Amino acid sequence: MADVNVYSSRQEALIKPLLDQFSEQTGIQVNLVTGADDALISRLQLEGDKSPADLLITADAGRLHRAKDAGLFAALQSDAVNELVPANLRDVDDQWVGLTQRARPIFYAKGRVNPDEIDSYSDLTDSKWAGRICIRSSSNIYNQSLIASMVETEGEASALAFAEGLVANLARPPAGGDTDQLKAAAAGVCDIAVANTYYFGRLMTSDKESDQKVAESLGVIWPNQQGRGTHVNISGIGLTKASKNADEAVQLIEFMLTPEAQTWYSEVNNEYPVVEGIEPSQALQSLGSFKADSVNLTALGENNQRAVELMDQAGWR
Repeated sequence: MADVNVYSSRQEALIKPLLDQFSEQTGIQVNLVTGADDALISRLQLEGDKSPADLLITADAGRLHRAKDAGLFAALQSDAVNELVPANLRDVDDQWVGLTQRARPIFYAKGRVNPDEIDSYSDLTDSKWAGRICIRSSSNIYNQSLIASMVETEGEASALAFAEGLVANLARPPAGGDTDQLKAAAAGVCDIAVANTYYFGRLMTSDKESDQKVAESLGVIWPNQQGRGTHVNISGIGLTKASKNADEAVQLIEFMLTPEAQTWYSEVNNEYPVVEGIEPSQALQSLGSFKADSVNLTALGENNQRAVELMDQAGWR
């Protein structure tokens, strides 16, 4: 029986147990290569048709679009995938599909911010928040995709106004990752942080008391609930054009969308299932339910270049 070769930007501990379970059930050996997102895309480009990779797993629809744009994916033909995963979490040309979801809401310091004062992302541009916001740099794909979603749903002028207003209200020059923004808000460096939900979930479920205290000191605001909904993104997977084991690779994708795999992902990675009807982890459930933006995530990649240009124009470093 053929093997399946997977290039993945997920850390080994966050995916290998699932791949091992697939091998036990099917007898198909899965060979895993892990690395940084963009490095794996570059590797696939260099290897070309000779690449051993059958599947690429990477975070963010923007990165998946980069791989698609580079011609690295083949169309994914699977009725099961199309039935299980909502259309907005799949590429419009069937080049990739989401495996897990994460939201990018607003976190606030309890006791220093009244959450009723913030209903939408655009509220962060109000001068009352001057010197009170932490967010990572414009070079980060998560922020680029947030702006790209605004370009798609609200237009370029609105996206630029948001970026300019946000920059004007920063507590410090952007530095560090999402966890650093959350810790800065807890420490009083700022009062508001924008971050992906799984980073907050990690703090909540950490073995370190200091991490748990950070999470306990912060609350979550789900923005744009009266409008388009809170921005969401995915980790996703694509079948490589170079795949020599396409049937087995598709079988693995379908396995990763089973209730058991989706539940495991949610519990271990603190991410939301992409398959409807499957409950997220207890940690995520404790954050409450929310309306998610339903824009097709293909747009995040298509609008990426313009989003970066607008962020540069706004002085977001």
